[in-house]
Amino acid sequence: MVKQWLAAGAAALSLGFTATGAFAQTTTVPGEQVGLAVGAPLPEGVYAIDTFTYQRADQPGAADLGVNIPVLVWSTPWKVLGARFEAVVAPPTLFSFSRTGGRDISANVGTFIGGIFAWDLGNNVGVSYLAGVYLNDLNAGRFGGLNQLASNTYRQGWAISYTGDGWNLTANLTYNFYDVPARFEGPGLIPAFYGARFPSDALNLDLTATKKFGNFEFGAIGYGTTNLRNNAFRAFGPSCVGLSPAICGSVGPSGGGRFALGGLIGYDFGKFSVQAYVARDVATSARQTINIGGVPVVTNRADYRTEGWFRVIAPLYTVAAAPAPEPAPIIRKY
Repeated sequence: MVKQWLAAGAAALSLGFTATGAFAQTTTVPGEQVGLAVGAPLPEGVYAIDTFTYQRADQPGAADLGVNIPVLVWSTPWKVLGARFEAVVAPPTLFSFSRTGGRDISANVGTFIGGIFAWDLGNNVGVSYLAGVYLNDLNAGRFGGLNQLASNTYRQGWAISYTGDGWNLTANLTYNFYDVPARFEGPGLIPAFYGARFPSDALNLDLTATKKFGNFEFGAIGYGTTNLRNNAFRAFGPSCVGLSPAICGSVGPSGGGRFALGGLIGYDFGKFSVQAYVARDVATSARQTINIGGVPVVTNRADYRTEGWFRVIAPLYTVAAAPAPEPAPIIRKY
């Protein structure tokens, strides 16, 4: 059971968001896969995973943000070049909670469909490759400046995990790239954000170092994201000079992002497992703003974020292992 629920993280996929242009244009939430052995292949079967994150920024009056990520993964009996193939679907929901008495908002955006190829290299080491797409669900305009949600997001991921002796040592690299230029469709809350968008590519890193003690699990986690220059810089960069990052994204030089560190605790109930973890930014390019005469002005004060996560992992169906063959009788000749 231990390896099953750790490996189940190979399918823990979600939709991310950025509150301001100061952050990387990542659609995959940084930290969505920490605590999970995403490099290890799943035993054949069907698995359900639900991960919820709640985020609060230091910026006074800023809305709290959340994402709920229900995931269904089918670890198939098929192998490709020695790798088990795992099919995945995940329809995440994005939330915004006002801290000033304003309107709370939620929307279903960016349903993910994809597949994972996971290899067991032996000696409790596994590696995996993920490929898939977050589909543009056409209502992302309700969240205004999230220009990466104006298009499909294409995702690739590479992970390596060690799961021996109760350990979970995992590094996972995720790359997002987009259709550019992208365009919001349909009505939204902020008409000024309609039209073409030029989101930057993004690179996320999730790190896990935990150990099981009986049914309990404890350890450290870290995760971060940064934006990358993409081909839109050559084609559209000059036309974006002087425009808001909410419109043009980060098509210029690389930079902008965040990195967080924290701790994790988990418990295996047998039929299902749970994890909870908390992390705090230790580095960020985001800056707080103040209102001067009705005009937002960026300050030099860093806008750090604190995030809490909760996850439930439940195998819905697994294929029973084949019984060991009975030992052959020993026949002695005299």
